[in-house]
Amino acid sequence: MLRCVLPLLLACAAVPATAAAPPNPQIDYAGYRQLANEVEGYRQTRLISWDDFVTAAAEPDVLILDARTARQFAAGHIEGAVNLPLPEFSEESLAAVIGRTDRPILIYCNNNFRNDVQPVVLKSMPLALNLSTFVHLVGYGYRNVRELSDVMDFNDPQVRWVTGGGYTP
Repeated sequence: MLRCVLPLLLACAAVPATAAAPPNPQIDYAGYRQLANEVEGYRQTRLISWDDFVTAAAEPDVLILDARTARQFAAGHIEGAVNLPLPEFSEESLAAVIGRTDRPILIYCNNNFRNDVQPVVLKSMPLALNLSTFVHLVGYGYRNVRELSDVMDFNDPQVRWVTGGGYTP
């Protein structure tokens, strides 16, 4: 039996172990987790009802930011919202769309709508777009963010849902 096992052991020892790839110096997962943890308590204080969202949206210089894809936004969004998809967030793009870092920003996402049809298909709760959007905005220095907490029906006339045509994936 030793004669059978010995060649196998020697063959395994001759194969070099694959070294783990070095971490990407431009990605900091630990830093992201730390930021998300720091933002968590602050975000809880910035959740607002639909009525407060509507009231805030009527204030001067308030921006309603929709971070869904451009295609989802084109298929339907809250009236007056501006689209900047989350994957396009950068210092430059945020400054171009939002301007000053203290500007009041209102955010909403798919999970604020009970319809669960395109263009607002329900996301897994831990992956709701509002979570990442809020963390990213604060991480880029935009702290005057308020997030819609209510779940609405976009067919409700109060929502003022603007449709721009069908959604094609």
